Amino acid sequence: MDSSTTMSFFTLVFVLFLGGTNAQLSANFYSYSCPNLFSTVKPVLQSAISNEKRMGASILRLFFHDCFVNGCDGSLLLDDTANFTGEKNANPNKNSVRGFEVIDNIKTAVEKSCPGVVSCSDILAIAARDSVVILGGPNWNVKLGRRDAKTASLSGANNNIPTPASSLSTLISKFSAQGLSSSEMVTLAGAHTIGQARCTSFRSHIYNDTDIDSSFAKSTQSNCPTTSGSGDNNLAPLDLQTPTAFDNNYYRNLVTLKGLLHSDQELYNNGSTDSQIQKYSVNPKQFSSDFAAAIIKMGDISPLTGSQGEIRKNCRMVN
Repeated sequence: MDSSTTMSFFTLVFVLFLGGTNAQLSANFYSYSCPNLFSTVKPVLQSAISNEKRMGASILRLFFHDCFVNGCDGSLLLDDTANFTGEKNANPNKNSVRGFEVIDNIKTAVEKSCPGVVSCSDILAIAARDSVVILGGPNWNVKLGRRDAKTASLSGANNNIPTPASSLSTLISKFSAQGLSSSEMVTLAGAHTIGQARCTSFRSHIYNDTDIDSSFAKSTQSNCPTTSGSGDNNLAPLDLQTPTAFDNNYYRNLVTLKGLLHSDQELYNNGSTDSQIQKYSVNPKQFSSDFAAAIIKMGDISPLTGSQGEIRKNCRMVN
């Protein structure tokens, strides 16, 4: 191999190496380009959660619903326009997902510190982590380097995100389609240890299902009338014990047949996931460590990196 060929070969190897690393997310991605990123995000989020504890759960849910549609690319944040259809009006999201104004406020603060550098998809990933931490849950190193999608998928949102009426087999299938195991699905379902759900999401479970504690069903019915269209938006906590604390009470509720959603109780209903539910119900440390690992893996779903996508100036619209 002559010198020019050798040089070309090593140049190619170097370019390929750069390309490979470019596609990898890293917790240190903004260490030089936006060193104050984390200290810029958290106070804005802390203020929002202090004003409304439920907001932490809402931000975490945004991250889930974003990642399950074409990966963690910020597509959920895009508004509908006259010539663009986003994901906000998909069935799992319409009149349900919330917290967009908090992401907007964080983006504004980050842009002041580091203009044009940090993607909306990364801001959402950081905000999801910080929400869990603020509410008492585990911490983890958020992998960063995602870029923002220029497109969205209404059909993907309608088809990929599990509904509250999902069976265990459907839940396993939906998570498997995202590269997540049955065990990771049970772990990530623990996000329902915080937040609230609308009557429309649990009405059928509290009136029609038999895998539910009768006294719990009756007390929940008092705020969720049986007739569709009546009290549809009335709220109930997903974790009736500590709905604003990230802990393992969600699993303890399932063991006593007090899961609010049909899909929740499906995880503990004489099926393949019962043993994991029992383990988490008595081992909060195990749940916390497993949750951190599972959500890091979820955050790795099909990110846009390198020259893909863009860094949005406004999280609600493409540049």
